Amino acid sequence: MSLPIVYHPDYVAPLPEGHRFPMSKFKLLYELLLADGIAQLDCVYHPEVPSRELIELVHLPEYVRAYCEGTLDPKAQRRIGLPWSPALANRTCVAVGGTILTAQLALQYGLACNTAGGTHHAFPGYGSGFCIFNDLAIATRVLQQLGLVKKVLIVDLDVHQGDGTACIFQDDPSVFTFSMHCEANFPNNKQKSDLDVPLPVGLDDDGYLHVLAKYLPDVLSQVQPDLVFYDAGVDIHASDRLGKLALTDLGIYRREMQVLTTCLAAGCPVACVIGGGYADDLQGLVARHSLVHRAAKVIYQQCLAVPS
Repeated sequence: MSLPIVYHPDYVAPLPEGHRFPMSKFKLLYELLLADGIAQLDCVYHPEVPSRELIELVHLPEYVRAYCEGTLDPKAQRRIGLPWSPALANRTCVAVGGTILTAQLALQYGLACNTAGGTHHAFPGYGSGFCIFNDLAIATRVLQQLGLVKKVLIVDLDVHQGDGTACIFQDDPSVFTFSMHCEANFPNNKQKSDLDVPLPVGLDDDGYLHVLAKYLPDVLSQVQPDLVFYDAGVDIHASDRLGKLALTDLGIYRREMQVLTTCLAAGCPVACVIGGGYADDLQGLVARHSLVHRAAKVIYQQCLAVPS
């Protein structure tokens, strides 16, 4: 049994030429994982589109309906930053299904990775910052409704604060939100996570990993979650267009190993999503997104894999 990886061809939807969101990265990431033997076809799982009722565990029905049917007003569309199309609406829902499936696989096998996900700027009644529906929040609610988990920890290491996720769970003791993000970056108006760790512009590998090591073990010990969602955004990289931190590829890989080993050592299954990443060098960006899968495969084979 190899590392469970979740992918769907509909993770890619057409965008206008020159749009700054790197939509093609999801397909390219999957192809890279296959080519490098990180993903094995017999351990690749394809999600289904979740029902609107499941999406509405987090989002307001009128917002879900307006988005899915293409009737969202232009101002709300501009706030999202992605022009609506039937293909994009389908892609949005499939990606939510992917994170739900990743979480279910993580509970079954101890560790699983999506090849999309991390839409943490989506609020109950609106989308923002390329995020339409909050996959982390919906997956959390689905698993709780199914009785599969009670306490969930969301470790959000995207360079931007997980403001939508923080807002959704701000009064919910069953979900602990931990966001470590660049202080001087989007969103301008931060929400209150259960633990926010703002980072200075230009922080490098060693500085970042030192801060992470200071907080993560204590959070795990305090929360004792049934499941960890890990948002492994790579927009912390020095070359990221929307980042402002200064990590290297090696620093990101060290982060992935640190997060996964710390969580698993605490007995917590981990569901990984890829989060944000924005760079002119698409090949380099895709390689960075693959680092969480590479680290997860190493750890899975060392600690979790059982002979097939």
